[in-house]
Amino acid sequence: MNLDGVYLPAFNKKLNYSNLNLKKNFKIIGSAHSVGEIKIKENQNCKDIFLSPIFKTDKHKYYLDVIRFNLLSKVTQKNIICLGGINSGTIRKISLTKSKGFASISWIKKNGLNKI
Repeated sequence: MNLDGVYLPAFNKKLNYSNLNLKKNFKIIGSAHSVGEIKIKENQNCKDIFLSPIFKTDKHKYYLDVIRFNLLSKVTQKNIICLGGINSGTIRKISLTKSKGFASISWIKKNGLNKI
């Protein structure tokens, strides 16, 4: 398919991707919610890991918040990205994290990038 990368969700725990013929700059990214899932993403050679949900969302009662997020981000040398519950009320808290960035779909879609 001539793709530049792939996203591996947290539920994908498959470790054997050795049979794939990947481009030189092919990027593997994934998501995780726990130390175990972070370790799986490391073993899957993910360059960046979305750690979620950092803040409360309508879909999830459980969320990490800043302290747990930072503790989980310390278990890896990979780039950790904030995901989940990011909105105008929580965006400033991201500066308190050890993340390399953040991702948000609904908030950015609703408000645009000019509100950041």
